[in-house]
Amino acid sequence: MEFSPELRHGVLSGDVTVSIRLWKSPKVKEGRRYRAGEARIEIDAVELIAFADVTRADLRRSGERDLESLRARAAHAGPIDDDTLVYRVRFHLVEVDAT
Repeated sequence: MEFSPELRHGVLSGDVTVSIRLWKSPKVKEGRRYRAGEARIEIDAVELIAFADVTRADLRRSGERDLESLRARAAHAGPIDDDTLVYRVRFHLVEVDAT
């Protein structure tokens, strides 16, 4: 899974554990592990939700400062309003490559 440069440190530290994605269909599967830059993450859950259902906890765990910055980051694939369906991907850090 790819993350923006400004979020990579949070993924590597284990602080970022949620990603909101505007996908036509899920690109990851629950229980599988994926490379995320220098890390490997395991997907805990993939849920289709309305953007309006993003919680404060999701926001905090996504590494974003507010809903509008999250909306802007996720909107690279198209516009997002409150009714837009997005995928909430919950994951945890498994390992970081040794350097």
